[in-house]
Amino acid sequence: MKKNSYEYRHYNHAVGLSVIHLVWIPKRRKKVLVGKIRDRIFEIFSELAIEKDWNIRALEVAPDHIHLFVEIHPTDAIFQVVKAFKGRSSKQFKIQNY
Repeated sequence: MKKNSYEYRHYNHAVGLSVIHLVWIPKRRKKVLVGKIRDRIFEIFSELAIEKDWNIRALEVAPDHIHLFVEIHPTDAIFQVVKAFKGRSSKQFKIQNY
């Protein structure tokens, strides 16, 4: 999941490195990201990153916010990455009634 150094990705006609830092907060910064919810966030984000072939450089879950530092493909738009992580986690939490 985590790599020690940054490596450029080589494609057919390009070389690139796309790394983004995302931060999420719950409504009114309530301290709800603890216990089982915190553990499940790690699982969901890791599964999605493996599925999409993204590299999570850092993932920190505090009680009132999440920091995600992820390496993506240059062809992936940032809004698609945000949509994937927020959508997958939201759907899983609604299904599991957290």
